[in-house]
Amino acid sequence: MACRWAAGSAVMRASVPLMKNFNTAGPSVVGDHYLIDPLARIDLAEVEALIAAKRYFVLHAPRQTGKTTALLALMAHLNAQGRYRALYANIEAAQAARGRVEAGIATICSVLARSAALYLHDDWMQQWLAQAGPQVQIEDRISSMLSGFSQHCAQPVVLLLDEVDALVGDTLISLLRQIRAGYAQRPGAFPQSVILCGVRDVRDYRIHTAHHEIITGGSAFNIKATSIRLGNFSQSETIALWQQHQAETGQPIDAAIYPELWEDTRGQPWLVNALGYECVYNDRELRHNRGLPVTLERYKAARERLIQSRATHLDQLTDKLQEARVRGVVSALLAGEDALLHDIAPDDLQYVEDLGLIETRPQVRIANRIYQEVIPRELTWSKQVMIAHQQEWYLTPERKLDLPKLLAAFQQFFREHSEAWLNSVHYPEAGPQLLLQAFLQRIVNGGGRISREYGLARKRTDLFLEWPTSEAQGFLGPVQRVVLELKLVRQAPETALQQGLQQTDDYAQRVGADEAHLLLFDRRTDQSWEARIWQRQES
Repeated sequence: MACRWAAGSAVMRASVPLMKNFNTAGPSVVGDHYLIDPLARIDLAEVEALIAAKRYFVLHAPRQTGKTTALLALMAHLNAQGRYRALYANIEAAQAARGRVEAGIATICSVLARSAALYLHDDWMQQWLAQAGPQVQIEDRISSMLSGFSQHCAQPVVLLLDEVDALVGDTLISLLRQIRAGYAQRPGAFPQSVILCGVRDVRDYRIHTAHHEIITGGSAFNIKATSIRLGNFSQSETIALWQQHQAETGQPIDAAIYPELWEDTRGQPWLVNALGYECVYNDRELRHNRGLPVTLERYKAARERLIQSRATHLDQLTDKLQEARVRGVVSALLAGEDALLHDIAPDDLQYVEDLGLIETRPQVRIANRIYQEVIPRELTWSKQVMIAHQQEWYLTPERKLDLPKLLAAFQQFFREHSEAWLNSVHYPEAGPQLLLQAFLQRIVNGGGRISREYGLARKRTDLFLEWPTSEAQGFLGPVQRVVLELKLVRQAPETALQQGLQQTDDYAQRVGADEAHLLLFDRRTDQSWEARIWQRQES
């Protein structure tokens, strides 16, 4: 594996060997990073068959999933075989041109030429751009350059274009149409195969032209044979990546971490690496003493630090929540209302899955446990920072959270603020649950933890609050464990109450909670606040 990946990678090596680490930025490099063989993560046999059949196709996956690493490995693999001349190029720089076609196409040509010089040690494109290129119309410049390069090369050319969907407007249309224009001349006078790579499938490109037309990617690039989605790590690959650290450093990793790691990430590569980096590098004790074991409690602390860091990956993720196509799907999941999904177009469900936000099998759900935490925190961030941090008001002499007192305060808070909140939030169906989560998060920040579960078919949201009652010992000492189940009520609450009590009890027993609270959000507008706000105890 290492040999075929290293071939053609054009990476300078330092004379002093570096300690491997978990990679959270850019493509992974053998010798520098722990990694799963990138060619084992794609169906290499299918890719090779498509290339042999002279097909143009799409490889797509959510951000920071390993697309670039896989493309670089594929280029090296194909060039090492000697049957093709494979060239990788990242054309994201052309995004800055937006709809300015001349600037965008000039940038793409420059990137292609520079990539050929770097990876293939071939300056033919650079010479062509300096001599013949300026005389060719911008609408034909990429097509002409690729045609000449394909005739110049002794082997059929395979072109791997990365970050294609970063391009905007007429620049993207021109690129797709120029590639389509040369399709009939392959392989003698045009690349035998072209792989377009990005976050989205080409069918999901919504291209706004300078004349305010909307063109879909499929209509501009109707020669696509198929789309391949690069998936997450499997559970065994997730564990294997972390075990590489144990093998490299000798640092023991508690096996109890692995089920948690899988549920937290579901194999999302950036999350798997970021949690590893947070555990073994940002935890200074573990970094400086490799004899110390990575324990489950240290892992949980690292997980919370990662969530609170609002890292770039997580920030980009939550930026997608403002898109209309995303809001409908995520709102239904946060509210626990499966009926809200009935009017959502299948293409929108597929789009949100392609972004990596949800899984659709075996059921529609938020993709992993960390996203379950991040999404409501980000949606309520502005509200959280406006809530007074009054943690000490709700502590008993034993330093336990007084939940009845805290929830009574929330009832008053909800009465005062819910109308304005629900009128302004982008997710009104899930607004009550989000407001409670903002309130609780502000109270427990820096002390406790809140875990979330969303039951789409069960019409509920489950919160599991863990609060250490000893400041000195933290989570290594006694911990108060509380279940809060949230349900929306649109009719008389008795049915929801009886059903919710059983569900709350079941959940409390499953997680070993000390106490449990069922919260019913009465959405009936014909009821007074006095009728809708109450507390009582049930057995």
